[in-house]
Amino acid sequence: MKYDFEKSDKAFFGHPKPLQTLFFTELWERFSYYGIRPLLVLYMIAMVNDGGLALDRPTAAAIVGLFAGSMYLMTVFGGWVADNWLGQARAVWYGSIIIALGHLSIALTSVFNQSFFYLGLVLIVLGTGLFKTCISVIVGTLYKANDARRDAGFSIFYMGINMGSFIAPLITGLLAKDHGWHLGFGIGGIGMLIALLIFRFMAMPQLQTFNELRQEANSCSKPVVENKNAPKIVFSFLFAVAVVIALTFLGIIHINPVAVATYLTVGISIGIIAYFAYLLLFLNLEQHEKFKIIICFVLLAASALFWSAFEQKPTTFTLFAQDYTDRIVFGFEIPTVWFESINALFIIIFAPVAAWLWAKLGKANKDPSYISKFIIALLFAAGGFLLMSLASHFAIHGGVVSPFWLVGTLFLLTIGELCLSPIGLSTMTKLAPDVIRSQIMGLWFTGTALGNLMAGLIGGQVSADGINHLPSLFMRCVLALVIGAIVLFLLKKPMNKLMDKSTNKVQPDLETI
Repeated sequence: MKYDFEKSDKAFFGHPKPLQTLFFTELWERFSYYGIRPLLVLYMIAMVNDGGLALDRPTAAAIVGLFAGSMYLMTVFGGWVADNWLGQARAVWYGSIIIALGHLSIALTSVFNQSFFYLGLVLIVLGTGLFKTCISVIVGTLYKANDARRDAGFSIFYMGINMGSFIAPLITGLLAKDHGWHLGFGIGGIGMLIALLIFRFMAMPQLQTFNELRQEANSCSKPVVENKNAPKIVFSFLFAVAVVIALTFLGIIHINPVAVATYLTVGISIGIIAYFAYLLLFLNLEQHEKFKIIICFVLLAASALFWSAFEQKPTTFTLFAQDYTDRIVFGFEIPTVWFESINALFIIIFAPVAAWLWAKLGKANKDPSYISKFIIALLFAAGGFLLMSLASHFAIHGGVVSPFWLVGTLFLLTIGELCLSPIGLSTMTKLAPDVIRSQIMGLWFTGTALGNLMAGLIGGQVSADGINHLPSLFMRCVLALVIGAIVLFLLKKPMNKLMDKSTNKVQPDLETI
């Protein structure tokens, strides 16, 4: 039995065997998401005779921000549902089904009307709320809290995400260009079907076997706490969503996406602060757990700032690529959507390097602290936007610029991403108290929600005739990122003092550097 467990525990590049099927489940789910995301803003601003919706750019960018932001925001509710009713595994399974239905609805827009487009976006938001939080939690359960492979495992998992996001825009971009928008959208549904089949018939059995070998109960199959009221709350929420959708489709209520995105950004910020206050003041946590919650809050705030820069790819950078970038190479016009694959390509190349580096430094006790990695991420992002400011300055005088400006920017953002995202996922699963671990993961993704909302609002300011204001817009982003890095540096010692007071559990080392 011990030999079988040791074999299973190192079956996938030295990592637990279930990581393999979770890797491919997430790969295909991300294929479905990143297959449609870069098409959204271009589809919505395209003229009706080109098959688009003919929306203005601020509205289209705000909808993209609302879509992505709401998707990550729903992870909080999805985490609660998993903790109190479904458990992690069933949440991933049901979430997969709902996402697949969302892609089907979008693909049917050309057959019916644009209401199916918005309905599809809502379904993807609801399904991802269940899926995304819980699959990350499941990955975290494969490792003990002090396992030196933990960060490397999340880096490998993160590489799977980006393999899907690299392939998807290349395929959907070509299909949309040659055969219309909706075939490009429809291919994402196929990816989601593959994901749910892999999870149901491969990942779930592997998780069961793995936990039996290490002689532990399968914590993914049951909720943390049985809440008898959870089903009622869930169905009441879904009913309210259905009513809002119906009233909107009937034209009884009208929604201004830009205003909604603005108010939601403010509301989420207040909500995050209030929720953390609730966890600290009213949830019956031990003192050492409260210290961990405070650290989670600081890291979440830093992540929101980073994602507000990084998630401008599907709006700001896509529109910059379309309007101000020379995309003709040897007579071939590079599809605008293909620029979305560059970040994923860099991840595929450098994620193994990062995983190896963190593991090697960890064994030598020289691994940079989590907060140091966050600081590095913010500085690299600032460097990327400095390049964008310079590129837009040259575009003012030359009309279009080399695509290598975008490539360089995306490279710097990718390095920052590798320092923050997989490390943040690992840290949250390590710090979160067991009773609310899915909710803490949901709160982590709420930082991404905030970033997407802010990025969508910024992206709406990029227009074909508004190049003159772009250098200052990008420089304001540089300033915000640098200030954030400085604040984190100043908070580093106080955060380590909080960790020093938390002596009842094994703690991550925040003071290596």
